Amino acid sequence: MALLAGAGRADITPAPGTPHAGWGAQTHQRGAGADLPLYATALYLSDGECQAAIVDIDTIGLDASQTVQVLDAVEKLTGIAKDNIRLAASHGHSGPNTFRFSLITEGRDMIDAYLRDLPLRIAGALWQARNNAVAARCGAGSGLCDINLNRRLKLKDGRVVVGRNWDGPVDRTVRVVRFDDESGNVVATIVHYPCHPTIMGWTNRLFCPDYPGVVRKVVEEQLGGTCLFLQAAAGGVGPRRGFTADLRVYRQLGTILGLEASRVALGIDTAAPDAPVLRMRSVPVPLPVRPLPPADELERELDSLRTELYRLSRQGSEEQLRAVSADAARMEFKATTARRYAGLTHIPWQLQVIRAGCAALVSVPGEPSWEIGKEIASASPFAHTLFSGYSNGGFGYLPFYDVEQGGYEMEFTTFSAEAPRVLIAAALSTLHEIA
Repeated sequence: MALLAGAGRADITPAPGTPHAGWGAQTHQRGAGADLPLYATALYLSDGECQAAIVDIDTIGLDASQTVQVLDAVEKLTGIAKDNIRLAASHGHSGPNTFRFSLITEGRDMIDAYLRDLPLRIAGALWQARNNAVAARCGAGSGLCDINLNRRLKLKDGRVVVGRNWDGPVDRTVRVVRFDDESGNVVATIVHYPCHPTIMGWTNRLFCPDYPGVVRKVVEEQLGGTCLFLQAAAGGVGPRRGFTADLRVYRQLGTILGLEASRVALGIDTAAPDAPVLRMRSVPVPLPVRPLPPADELERELDSLRTELYRLSRQGSEEQLRAVSADAARMEFKATTARRYAGLTHIPWQLQVIRAGCAALVSVPGEPSWEIGKEIASASPFAHTLFSGYSNGGFGYLPFYDVEQGGYEMEFTTFSAEAPRVLIAAALSTLHEIA
């Protein structure tokens, strides 16, 4: 049977007043409104035997329990098996606050209501995509765009901080997969690129999808059809301009990337003589865990920071409040992680691989470093391999570095130094299996 492809979309923009954003350093809690809509954008693929589904979601991420709720809703509405569904977060930091609940003191009822409604909205997007499916053909291509850079900046005192390392190595490849109907009309375009969507920073008070939303808009204007943005392995990679409240900046950088993706997409020939092959694999990969501090100790520190936050919110300066808020957000993540993985030596990390013709789409949870994606793509048997993080729940970094190198990614990793090599080997083995 020929390949079937269909696209769908649902608006998931929060109401004004909903708890906002993913910044520890922000001093506001509620979002004032939306600059651009937030979407769940779905792609459905089938060859009559195998079904695969990807949903690109404008969110910083979903935790494990939220992911289960969404997968349950999608499977119930569409009949697609959970292992064949990929929930891909764009990882934008200007969406609703979906994960730092213990620090929310305003609007908790609104974020609870938003999250109760979200699974059915996402399921509806994929239901629409399946109903829109038509006979299709696909092709892939790649280009280059320099809106990103290496963000691991080493200071003179030896510390590694989040900054702009202009001379540091980085992957600037724009990878594109295009699906057309039999008449050559675009059904869907996938754009894949590594860069933290942190152009809009902690002083921004508006909901927005950051640059991925602009990329989708530009590609759809240029090609027609529906565009999905897949965040690549963006650990250690940030935008060349960021942490701003100037809305023009994310629109500009998103337009630059969107135009390059459109150029690549327009040059793809989908009229291949052979029918595209569709295959799907979902494999739990046991990744080794590094020693974690006692959760009780971290939670005591978190309680002290919450108390200090309450005091500063009543009588402190904004600068003091921002600093303690950032410390509390970091401590909450560490305490939650230590509690969740206490006593474990390995964590089963879900590896998904979708083959669509000459392209392979690989995904894992969390935030893998860009070097992992580059190694997998370089050694893959496929001409076009799109490796992504931020998929199917899970937070935390999977760095490619030794712990001695330090930096933000090392502070927030659960995994040992051996974990990246374990993941790379499993990904390449699976890719060769379905090639």
